[in-house]
Amino acid sequence: MNVHTQSVMAPPAPKGLAGMQLPMSMMRDILIKTMFRMNLNQVSELSPVICLPIPVVQELVDMARSQLLLEATGTMSATAGNEMGYQLTDAGKSRALDALSQSEYFGAMPVPLEVYRDQVQRQSIRNIQVSRDRLTSAMGHLILPDALLDQLGPAVGAGRSVLMYGPPGNGKSSISNGIRDALGDKIYVPRAIEYSGQVITVYDPIVHNAAEDDTDDPNSLRRTSGRFDTRYVKCERPTVITGGELSLSMLDLVYNSTARTYQAPLQLKSSGGIFIVDDLGRQAEPPQALINRWIVPLEENKDILALQSGEKFEVPFDTLVIFSTNFHPNKIFDKAALRRIFYKIKIDGPDQADFLKIFAMVARKRRMPLDEDTLIHLLNNRYPEIGNAYANYQPIFLIDQMIAICDFEGIPYQMTPKLVDRAWENMFVKEEDIIH
Repeated sequence: MNVHTQSVMAPPAPKGLAGMQLPMSMMRDILIKTMFRMNLNQVSELSPVICLPIPVVQELVDMARSQLLLEATGTMSATAGNEMGYQLTDAGKSRALDALSQSEYFGAMPVPLEVYRDQVQRQSIRNIQVSRDRLTSAMGHLILPDALLDQLGPAVGAGRSVLMYGPPGNGKSSISNGIRDALGDKIYVPRAIEYSGQVITVYDPIVHNAAEDDTDDPNSLRRTSGRFDTRYVKCERPTVITGGELSLSMLDLVYNSTARTYQAPLQLKSSGGIFIVDDLGRQAEPPQALINRWIVPLEENKDILALQSGEKFEVPFDTLVIFSTNFHPNKIFDKAALRRIFYKIKIDGPDQADFLKIFAMVARKRRMPLDEDTLIHLLNNRYPEIGNAYANYQPIFLIDQMIAICDFEGIPYQMTPKLVDRAWENMFVKEEDIIH
C-alpha cells in the first residue's frame, strides 16, 4: 500500500433535473445565457459546455420550450445526424439579457454546496495514507536526516497543520513540494459551486492541474464523460503556495462586480490538497493575525465566508496547511496560537557529512569535477569563519558561482581553492561592507 487504501470515489453524473438540487430558474437561465452568448443550438453542443448529460440537457431544453423561451428549428442539416435544433424566442432573448444583467455567469452548471460537501468527504486529505517508502521516494532529490522523515510522515498522514521552522536556505520550500509529490492521487474539483443562488467559481487552471484523461476524444470509442459528473474536473491534488504577498483579504471570497459572480478564496481552491504559507513573518499582516484567521478552520475543518450582502455561510476546510518560517516560533506566535498548530518541525542545516553528500550530488548534476584539496580548503579554512554553519543552499550557490567564473574566464569546469574563494566572497556581505 503506497499512498491510499483506494482510489477516490468519483462524483456520480446527475440522472435528471429533479436530482440536481439547484433552483430550476437558475438552471434554465444558465442554459439560455449559454445559448445566447455562445450561439449554440443543439443539445449535443450544449451538453459538454454546461457539463450535464444529454438527457438532462434535453429535459432542461424541454422546460424552457414549455415556458416559450425556446423554439425548435427542425433538422439543421444531414451532418447534424438529424438532431433537432433550437433557438431563443424573442421572449427567450429578453430573458437571457435580463439574466445576464443579474449575473454574467454562463457555461458549466454549478454544484450545490451541500452536494460538494459529500465529495469533499469522499476525497478528504485526511483519508490518505502516506507510507515511509512513498515519502522517501518523493523526497529523493533531497538529502534529509532519517529523524526528519520520522516527524514528517505522521504529520502528512494526519492531514493536519504543520509548522516548519529553522534557518533560511535549508530546503523548507523543497520539503513542502516533496510532501505535495508524495500525495500522488487524483481528486475532483468543481468548476463552480452554488450557495443561496450565488455562483462561486472554484476550478482555476493556475492552481489545478487537470488529469490527462479528463477530456473526451470525439473519435475514441471509450468515453469518460458518462463515468463521472463533468461539472467537476479530475485533477492532481492541488497545491497553493503563497509567500510574503499573502494578506487576510486573499482568504475571503472575491466578488467580481462586473460579472456579478464570486471566485473562491485560495484555501477553498486548495481543498483536498496543500496550502503552503512560505516565508511566514514576511507578510504585511502580523503572523499572529494570519494564524488567528485559521484557528476555526484548523480546529473544526470548516471555514466561514461572507457574501456581498453580509450573509455568512460555512464551507468545508479540507487542506493540509504548511507554515514555513525562518523565525523562531516563540518570537512570532503566542502559546495559544502555537498550540493550535498540530506539528512543529525544526528544519536544521545539514551536518558536515550530509553537506558533503549534497555537494557531491550537485557537482555531479552540474558536471563539475570534484576536487579533494578544494573541499579540504573549504572545510578547514572557510567554514570555521562562520562557525561551521552549513546550509543546504550553499553547495548549489558555490558550484554555480564557480561555473560562472569558468565560463567567463573561458576555462574548463574545475574546482580549485582559488575559485571557491571567489565564489565564497559572493555568498555573504561583510559587516564592514554595510553602509551606515
